[in-house]
Amino acid sequence: MADPSDLLIDRTLVLLRHSKAVPPETMPDLDRPLSDRGRADAAAAGRYLVAQGIEPNLVLCSPSTRTRETWEYAAEAGVIATDIWYDRRIYSAGTDELLDVLHDVPAEVRTVILVGHGPGVPWLADELTLDGTSPQRVELTKKYPTSGLAVLHHTTRWSDLAADDADLVDYVIPRG
Repeated sequence: MADPSDLLIDRTLVLLRHSKAVPPETMPDLDRPLSDRGRADAAAAGRYLVAQGIEPNLVLCSPSTRTRETWEYAAEAGVIATDIWYDRRIYSAGTDELLDVLHDVPAEVRTVILVGHGPGVPWLADELTLDGTSPQRVELTKKYPTSGLAVLHHTTRWSDLAADDADLVDYVIPRG
């Protein structure tokens, strides 16, 4: 029997930028919670994921309060995850650091949701996607606001994921 890490299987990566947080001047950045709008938008993101039938095997989440709350409100909307990892590398990460996090995903995992921050999440979405001319890709490169999410499909092993390895399936900005 073939080792699952040797199989090129369809994989889904959802890149979710955290929802709207309270202003940064009110407390340390890492501790900022979601605003009322942010909680509503995070729940809307969760409803979108449920409607699309996206059930992650793994959620990779920054340890910041706003990213943790974004995932909590999405999960309360019905998204069911098999496992959740809070990874400090996601906080303030650029493209290379986010790829390092994804490279650590076990080979048998089929669907990952990464909950992170701008500009790292938008940059990663742009770098991973193949098609530079689709209307969704053009929109993604223009703006990737809070609660924005990109759904990507690829067949590359997580440990080998690199630029231009994924197809952009959807790009939405759920609002509550």
